[in-house]
Amino acid sequence: MTNPIVDPFVEAVDVSATTDLVRIEATAEGAVTVVLNRPERKNAFDADLISAMEEAFRTLAGAEGVRVMFIRGAGGMFSAGADLEWMRSAIDRTEADNRDDAHAMAVMLKQLADLPFLTVALIEGGAFGGGAGVACACDMAIATPDARFSFSEVRLGLIAATISPYVVQAIGPRQARALFATGRMFDAAYAEKIGLLSEVAPSAEALDLAHDRIAADILACAPGAVAESKRLVAEVYGHAIDNRLMDHTARRIAAARVSDEGQEGVRAFLERRKPRWASPNDEE
Repeated sequence: MTNPIVDPFVEAVDVSATTDLVRIEATAEGAVTVVLNRPERKNAFDADLISAMEEAFRTLAGAEGVRVMFIRGAGGMFSAGADLEWMRSAIDRTEADNRDDAHAMAVMLKQLADLPFLTVALIEGGAFGGGAGVACACDMAIATPDARFSFSEVRLGLIAATISPYVVQAIGPRQARALFATGRMFDAAYAEKIGLLSEVAPSAEALDLAHDRIAADILACAPGAVAESKRLVAEVYGHAIDNRLMDHTARRIAAARVSDEGQEGVRAFLERRKPRWASPNDEE
């Protein structure tokens, strides 16, 4: 697991984004963990937590040396969704005020989805409503078997609006319609089946091991190529495989082959050595 931020990495990450609500931990190699830190409220979202998360993601997006980011919830719960007191206050607010609140959530999720490095949600306890939306906005999500999920907004007369683009992209429109319309709770095995989870870790200890495994895997990968690979998925998804797309993908790999990382990676492979971005502690 990550340790508190250590000196070799402090210059790369502006730790001013660490607050009482969001804690940032990092290793010198660039593995960052963002911890949602409202355990007394089961890490439920309110305006302050959403703002703190957006600030943390914006800070990390501009930091040098970040290779992978994990998101966890303090106290054994990923997130219970919207805070009840925050929801209660929304009843007496105008539609314009509620729109501003919702837009802040949408901006935070977009900031998360656009991060140029691998993002991984590590889920214990449960991820409900917006919490499940955050998991879907990450590149990967892993949960313990006892974790539970739901999009229960309809049971309150609401809809899963701001999280919907990421949920639909993760699980597909048919599953999203069924889960949005019923609001039913489902377990980690079902979440993995529909694509909300990348895998289920058999225990909390195994979740920690998955963290370490993914961090080690990503440190063997070229950071620029990781960012370009994420961008590539967005560029090709949903498009017809026609001459335009084939030309685009040919141009993308050609540019990668002549890039500094591409040249270094191929030379390192041919010379049977590690590329410059690989951790010296990686196994051959």
